[in-house]
Amino acid sequence: MKKQTTFDRRKARVRFDLKKKADGRVRLSVYRSEKNIYAQIIDDNNQKTLVSASSKEKGFKEKGSTLAGAKAVGAAVAEKALKAGIKEVAFDRGGYQFHGRIKALADGAREAGLVF
Repeated sequence: MKKQTTFDRRKARVRFDLKKKADGRVRLSVYRSEKNIYAQIIDDNNQKTLVSASSKEKGFKEKGSTLAGAKAVGAAVAEKALKAGIKEVAFDRGGYQFHGRIKALADGAREAGLVF
């Protein structure tokens, strides 16, 4: 089986389970590239992105390809979410396994006050 096919299948399975268990909460979606990491909070009911943060934003000192950079992006998205009045989210890791930079982003968001 091709690598991209298994990734897409895992991503679809994660998203399906998430929508069953989300209870109307907004979704914290994560995308990871080789050099950067991106996070956005999405309202699936209205199909709108409410808050976003990435390692490419101006004034961002940490590289997104590091654990520290991912943790900083998690803290930044949580900070923006709390300002927008969002306290609880459902974590959508996409097709990525929950370790490394994905886990660091989640830990950074939790430490900044976001509840999963």
